[in-house]
Amino acid sequence: MQNFYLKTAAILGALAVALGAFGAHTLKKILSDKYLEVFETAVRYQFYHVFALIAVGILLKAFPNNQLVWSGRLFCFGILIFSGSLYLMTLLEAMGKHGFQWLGAITPLGGICLIAGWIFMLVGIVKG
Repeated sequence: MQNFYLKTAAILGALAVALGAFGAHTLKKILSDKYLEVFETAVRYQFYHVFALIAVGILLKAFPNNQLVWSGRLFCFGILIFSGSLYLMTLLEAMGKHGFQWLGAITPLGGICLIAGWIFMLVGIVKG
C-alpha cells in the first residue's frame, strides 16, 4: 500500500497543478467569481491532501498498521468526493448546465472522509 499511496499522491499532485492552471487560465474567463472560488477550493484541498497521502506512504514504512492504511484510503475517498463534487459542479456550470448546486450537499461527505483520514493517521502513529 505504501507505494500505491505514493504513486497516487504523485498523480493527484500533477493533476492538481494541471487543474489549477486550467482554472487560472481558462475557467477564469467563463466562470463567475463564485464558481471560480469553488473550483479553487477543490484544487486547494486536493493539494493539501496530496501531501497527507505522501505522509501516509512514508509513515507506513515506519509504522505498518491498518489505521494508516485506512488513513490513506480515507484521504483518497475524501479527495474524490470533496474535490470531485466541486469540480463536477463547476464543470457543469461552465458548460451552461445550471441547477446542479445540490452537488454541494455531497461535498461534506468528502470532508468527513478527510477529517477521518487525519484521525486515523494520528491513531496509526500512536499505535505504531
